Amino acid sequence: MVYTLARAIFIIFFRLLYPFRVYGKENIPASPFIVCSNHISWLDPPLVTCTFKRKEQVYFMAKEELFQIPVLSYLISKTGSFPVKKDSADRKAVQKALELLSKDKVIGVFPEGTRNRTGGLQKFFDGASWIALKSQAPVVPFVIKGPYRIFRPIKVFIGPPIYFKGRENGKKYNREDLKEVSTQINQAMNYLLEDTVI
Repeated sequence: MVYTLARAIFIIFFRLLYPFRVYGKENIPASPFIVCSNHISWLDPPLVTCTFKRKEQVYFMAKEELFQIPVLSYLISKTGSFPVKKDSADRKAVQKALELLSKDKVIGVFPEGTRNRTGGLQKFFDGASWIALKSQAPVVPFVIKGPYRIFRPIKVFIGPPIYFKGRENGKKYNREDLKEVSTQINQAMNYLLEDTVI
């Protein structure tokens, strides 16, 4: 109920103040999948959510500090977000993400771990890679091209889903595996950031 209401309010909000255009909607696969997006503003999570159909709720990993702010904590919890520790390997957050994906849900991750207004991408944390490998859910790269300026259009680019092969014979993933996956996601998002993309 809270999610549906919040989404409806944000759709009106964006249409009035920050009209957005979405390119690549045909790349969105059937759930479950992982949205990996750049992060330029606190408006990014609701914007990403508004690019989907009404039934497709996105459960975002959000830094745990946000859950210490009383009203905000209530709102983001009720709309499906769950906390993650930014500077450590947060097994609880990863487990929550895997649990949601096992139920055919969609999770949203900002692999840079914080907002970045440089126009490029910062170094990725390994969380998204680890979740992708463990769940075998595809990663859908998103790129938001701003900046957010009132009455100026925002462009959202969605790339083809990226699928990763599982390890044979139950072998464990190592840091090189995580690095390789992060590199692939980073390259896909950088492609969407290029000026050659419509």
